[in-house]
Amino acid sequence: MEQYILSLDQGTSSSRAILFNHKGEICSVAQREFPQYFPRSGWVEHNPNEIWASQASVIAEAITKIDVNGLNIAGIGITNQRETTIVWDIDTEEPIYNAIVWQDRRTSEYCDSLKAEGKTDFIRQRTGLIIDAYFSATKIKWILDNVPEARQRAAAGKLRFGTVDTWLIWRLTRGEVHVTDVSNASRTMLFNIHTLDWDDELLALFDIPRSMMPEVRSSSEIYAHTKTTIFAHKVPIAGIAGDQQAALFGQLCTEPGMVKNTYGTGCFMLMNSGHTPILSQNNLLTTIAWKLGGEVTYALEGSIFVAGSVVQWLRDGLGVIKSSSEVEALAASVPTTEGVYFVPALTGLGAPWWDQYARGQITGISRGTTAAHIARAALEGIAFQTMDIVQAMADDAHLTLREIKVDGGASRNNLMMQFQADILGIPVIRPATTETTALGAAFLAGLATGYWSGLDELRSLTESAQRFEPHMEAEKMQAAITGWRDALRRTLSNYGR
Repeated sequence: MEQYILSLDQGTSSSRAILFNHKGEICSVAQREFPQYFPRSGWVEHNPNEIWASQASVIAEAITKIDVNGLNIAGIGITNQRETTIVWDIDTEEPIYNAIVWQDRRTSEYCDSLKAEGKTDFIRQRTGLIIDAYFSATKIKWILDNVPEARQRAAAGKLRFGTVDTWLIWRLTRGEVHVTDVSNASRTMLFNIHTLDWDDELLALFDIPRSMMPEVRSSSEIYAHTKTTIFAHKVPIAGIAGDQQAALFGQLCTEPGMVKNTYGTGCFMLMNSGHTPILSQNNLLTTIAWKLGGEVTYALEGSIFVAGSVVQWLRDGLGVIKSSSEVEALAASVPTTEGVYFVPALTGLGAPWWDQYARGQITGISRGTTAAHIARAALEGIAFQTMDIVQAMADDAHLTLREIKVDGGASRNNLMMQFQADILGIPVIRPATTETTALGAAFLAGLATGYWSGLDELRSLTESAQRFEPHMEAEKMQAAITGWRDALRRTLSNYGR
């Protein structure tokens, strides 16, 4: 009987299910978008039940497409949008509030107060993270503080917290298993990346009962078997990793110094930093990449809040394109931006600036500026932000990056990948399969179940990749970077103060 690994890729705007075979090839895929909610400026929410419904529906669709059932599935790997926060009641099994998405900025002022109280180093030393509304801790606190009776229910041990991986496993096991892995736990601002446990002092700081927190496990082991009726037979759930760590593993960046950048809703660059955490001197994050075979691998990360979502804004906000796939042709219809720069800080600036009050800005507009110039500037803005992180990462690790591996939906944009290589001055390598996030989760599940024997076998599955070599003249590159620096400076919230 042919067997597959089922990867659940639960993202910010859609849920997907992908079946991989022994060669690491995609045999079936299903995808469904779900609604986004914006109750106030800077607030971003999802309905957890809609997340689950979309994920359950694509599981059913993917396995139906190739006429398989649970017996054909050797294991399930889960990868997910990170930091997004869900709190539910164990009696009703219902969320007590919408999921607060990683992009949400409602706790920015509270984060400012923590910084003013001098908590920055305390939190960073334990978690590797910058104090920011991005992470889960302040989102949990907000729910407990603002939902009626939430604090009483939490104190009574009746509430559970989970990132999306935890929520999906809870639903797949009908409430029997409450777990996460080290990679997702390390994004909450509540997890001590040195002791590998929830930190009691951090829980006390945010007034969050430990009873709410899931059990933290490795990234590759059998956590549970499904009980949902989606599958006719029980299937082992055997791999978990936050989406960016999963992409790092899917790119097989398993040696220190290897780097990948995922171009999705946001843009996320990770460098494998080995078995010892490196605390950044350039406002990058220190995070856990995965725990495999009892050994923890750490990573340096730079996070860009707005990448592919700026293309969605061009489509839905400005209406200059009808579908996201049109942006490359529109941008390529002009040879340059004619001096237009687009800093896509639509929900603030992430690394290395961490300016939660910055907002997007387009500079250099003239009477001759067209939608094409703005579209091209939007794509270049993503590449420029990546450049800033590459420089910070190289400084922290005391090395010069020789290449960068890329993945994610927006990495299919040849125009942007070529500009990325030009502006970095190093090759950009795109794998034949850009679904490396889902593939990473599949690899982790497959290793736990014996579907694949080890890393050597995974490396043998690597397909040929496309390389984008830099060819921009040094003078032009420097002029472009100077223009970007000026536009960025004007975007920062303290400009002119």
